[in-house]
Amino acid sequence: MDAKRFVTGTVVGAIVLYAGGYLIWDVAFASFFAANRGSATGVPRESQIIWAMAVGNLAYGALVTWIMLGRGGTTSVGGGAALGAITGLLMWLAVDFILYGATNLSNLTGAIADPLLEIVHGGVGGAAIAAVAGKASS
Repeated sequence: MDAKRFVTGTVVGAIVLYAGGYLIWDVAFASFFAANRGSATGVPRESQIIWAMAVGNLAYGALVTWIMLGRGGTTSVGGGAALGAITGLLMWLAVDFILYGATNLSNLTGAIADPLLEIVHGGVGGAAIAAVAGKASS
């Protein structure tokens, strides 16, 4: 695996995923998810812990980049979008339903909607990673 492509894809992916996540969950669907919280109280933070958000988005970007580069390296932007969408859907379908089954963080509607929105979020991130990882060379 080419280290420069991996680092480039990870960093660009993290930036795009953070920005996309902000637009989707904090702007466009904030009221929807506020209305579909579970009975747990005190869960949302007043302000995000930025370093923790950075680590999470870097890990997500690294996961998609690692899968992409491990599948032969060069992926088209459309292929990257599909790979990111599928990875995001499966990852968050697992997380949301495990959390739904074990906690009171969201109701069933929220647990279903979150991974469906992740198709768009992960798809855009995967497309960005494919666009830059395909151009970076060692």
